[in-house]
Amino acid sequence: MPLLDPASPPPLQRLGAGHPGLIAVLDQARERGQTVALLHLDIEHFASINQNMGPDVGDAALDTVGGRLAECLGDRSGVWRHGSDEFVVAAPLSSAEPAAVQALAQRLIDAIGRPLVVLPYTLFLEAKVGISLFPEHAQDPSALLHLAETAVRRASHLVREPVQLHTTEATDRVQSESAIARQIVDALPNGELRLRYQPKISARDGRVVGMEALVRWQSPSLGLLLPERFLPTAERLGVIVQIGDWMIEKIVEQVRSWREQGFDDFFVGANVSTLQLLQPGFVDGLLGRMHQAALPMSSILLEINESSLNNNAHAVYQAVTKLRHEGVGLTLDNFGTGDASLGALVRYPADILKIDRSFINAAPAGSRETAIVRAMIAMGHQLGMKVIANGVETEAQLGFLRRADCDFFQGYLFGEPMSADTASQALRRRYLRPELFTATQPDRTLLLVDDEENVLRSLVRLFRRDGYRILAAGNVRDAFGLLATNEVQVILSDQRMSEMDGTEFLGRVKMLYPDTIRLVLSGYTDLATVTDAINRGAIYRFLTKPWDDRELREHISQAFRTYDSQRNRDHGS
Repeated sequence: MPLLDPASPPPLQRLGAGHPGLIAVLDQARERGQTVALLHLDIEHFASINQNMGPDVGDAALDTVGGRLAECLGDRSGVWRHGSDEFVVAAPLSSAEPAAVQALAQRLIDAIGRPLVVLPYTLFLEAKVGISLFPEHAQDPSALLHLAETAVRRASHLVREPVQLHTTEATDRVQSESAIARQIVDALPNGELRLRYQPKISARDGRVVGMEALVRWQSPSLGLLLPERFLPTAERLGVIVQIGDWMIEKIVEQVRSWREQGFDDFFVGANVSTLQLLQPGFVDGLLGRMHQAALPMSSILLEINESSLNNNAHAVYQAVTKLRHEGVGLTLDNFGTGDASLGALVRYPADILKIDRSFINAAPAGSRETAIVRAMIAMGHQLGMKVIANGVETEAQLGFLRRADCDFFQGYLFGEPMSADTASQALRRRYLRPELFTATQPDRTLLLVDDEENVLRSLVRLFRRDGYRILAAGNVRDAFGLLATNEVQVILSDQRMSEMDGTEFLGRVKMLYPDTIRLVLSGYTDLATVTDAINRGAIYRFLTKPWDDRELREHISQAFRTYDSQRNRDHGS
C-alpha cells in the first residue's frame, strides 16, 4: 500500500443514514440563531486516480482531503465523506451574504487544490461546490442535501464557475414559463423587444467582418430575458413568426443605415426559425425588403439551426435554395448539437458552418471535443464552407482555433452583444483586439511537463543554457493551454503524472499538434505501454530517469533537428 503524507489524518466518518451528525450541527445553529452553509464538494475526475493508481491511493488521498477540510473549519462545523469521492460540510456562518459564502467555498477549494502527496505520487485535485443555506433554503437535512447536490450538478457543467449557490430559480422557472406564455404575445406590439449585435472576427487579423443580430426581451415584470428563455415558448405559440419578421425588418433598416455611414464591407447574420422558412411569403418578403433598401444580397446572411435540416426537409430545402440562388448567404448554426445527417449537410448549400459554443468551451484541453472541433473545421473546408467558432472567450481558445485553421470567431473575447450605436463604433475601429493576432513567437520552443516541481525546475535550468525558449507546465491542463497559445516544436513530458500518464498526454498532443516532436522522460518503464506509444507515433523517443545532463541535452538537440528536417521535407514537397 502506498505511503501517505505524514501530515494526513485518520479517515473521516461517513454521513450516515438519518444524518445524526448534520442534525446536531443544525440544532446547535438553531439555538444560536445562526445560518448554516451546507456545502456538497465533488472531487473532479477522481475515478481516473482509482483506475490508474489503485483504490488504496484514492482512499489515502480522500482521507487527506477530509483532514484539510476539517482544518479550515471551526469546532461547531462538520465534515463527512459522502459517496465515493464527495464530501459534505456544514459550517455556521457569521454572515449569510453571498460574498461570505463564496469565500468559504473558495477556501475549501484552495485547500483541496494544494499538492497532495501519496507516495510515490504527487496529486493535484480540483473540486466543484454546491451550497444550500439553513434555514433560508430548507430546514430538513435531507432537503438541504438535495438542494446542495442539485447546485453542484449545475457547477459541474460550468467551466469557470466552480461554486454554485442554490437559488429559487428552478422553482420560479415553472411559474415564469407561465408568465412568459401570457406576456410574449404582447411583447412585440408593446415595443419590449430589443436587438443587440455581436461582432464576427476574421481569424487572419482581427478585422470585424460581420455582426450577428440577437434579440432580447425587456419584460416589465420578468426583466431582461435572453432568447433561450422566451423563444422556445414563442415558437410553441407561433409568435416566433411575427418576432422573426420584426427582426428582419429592423436588421434591413440597420444595415442600410450602416452602409449610408460608409460601412459596406461586412454582413449581418439574422437567425430564422423553421416556421419562418416554411411561411409561403418569407423568401419573397425578404428579397423585396432588401431590394427596396438597395442592399446587396451578400449583406445579410441567414442563420438556421442545424436541426432545421431534418424538419420538413423538402420545404426548407426549397426556401434555402431559392435564397442562395438570389445570393443570400446561409450559416448552419449550433453545428454539432443537432441530429442532422452528413448527407443533409452535403445537400444544403451553406456558406458558413458555426461550431456550437459547447465544443469551444472544452478547447484546448486535449479532450475529445477538441479533436471534434478540428474535424468539423476540416470537414467544413472540404465542403467548401467557411467555419466560425461561437463562444470564444479565452486567448487559449483563440490560439488553438487559429492553429486549427478556423476562419472566423465570435465571443466575449472580442465583445458582448451590444447596441447598434456601440456596434457602429466597433465597425469604425475595423479591428478588435489586434494585439492577439500580431504577436510572433520565436523558433526552437521547448515545452517541459512534469508535476514534480523540483524536477521541473531542474529541467528548466538544464536547457536554459542551450538558448531554447522554454515553457514549463506542472500539469496537463496548463500544458494544453501553452500549446494553444505558442508555437512549440519539441515536448518533453514526464510519464507518471496524476491527471494522465505521459504517453496518453502525448497521444492527445499528436492528434491536436501532429508536427510536434514528443519525448517521454520517466524513472518507471512500462515496456508494453512505451512500445505501443512509439509504434503509434505518439512519442518520438523514451528517455529514463535519472538522466545524464549531456545525453539529455543531445536528445533534445536531435529532436529539434528532426523537427527542422520534417518541416523542410514538407515544404520541399
